[in-house]
Amino acid sequence: MPAPSAPHRPVRVLLVEDHDMVAEAIRLALERSPDLRIVGHAASVAAALVDAERCEPDVVLMDRRLPDGDGVTAIADLLALIPDVRVLVLTGEGNGSVAARVAETGGAGLILKARGLHELEDAVRRVAAGEMVFSPGLLGDVLERLSGRTPGVGANLTPREREALHLLGEGRTTAEISAQLGVALNTGRNHVQRVLEKLGARSQLEAVTIARREGLLT
Repeated sequence: MPAPSAPHRPVRVLLVEDHDMVAEAIRLALERSPDLRIVGHAASVAAALVDAERCEPDVVLMDRRLPDGDGVTAIADLLALIPDVRVLVLTGEGNGSVAARVAETGGAGLILKARGLHELEDAVRRVAAGEMVFSPGLLGDVLERLSGRTPGVGANLTPREREALHLLGEGRTTAEISAQLGVALNTGRNHVQRVLEKLGARSQLEAVTIARREGLLT
């Protein structure tokens, strides 16, 4: 008679969400499934990095917008701590550009909060099993972007122009941007102008709006 197979260990999930009510709803939904277990809850990127090392999760379910940073940007730091961890980003709104950033930085997927808790449970199981999971309507954009056929908005920004864009996002003036970058005012103006041109924006405000929409700014 064959020996009984060992029971499967539940998928260990670290939840990173700064809204308590949302976090509690997700926790209750996931923990009603015996194959899923919440091993920690963090409300910031910094706390997530500490808890990830302590809890050693299989999956990090991470909100995209957190008080101290962007959940997508944090993927690289999580993978540096735990190379095998699977990071599933949860967001209120998303598009192909943001989804492609998740894939490019080593994330396992992007799920829209509006899709519902049952779909979220399924997504956690699938990424734990090694799949890439994106909400319907986003996967095609990800494949197009990663294949190189559709470069992302802002993909051609230089490091200096990205610095200027982030300063624009903080509400800095051109003079303040020039001072922060340590360049002459005319050089600073040129950086800002090239940012506008590359984003297809007619004003600094529109550039920031486009950058936020495309996931270039949090």
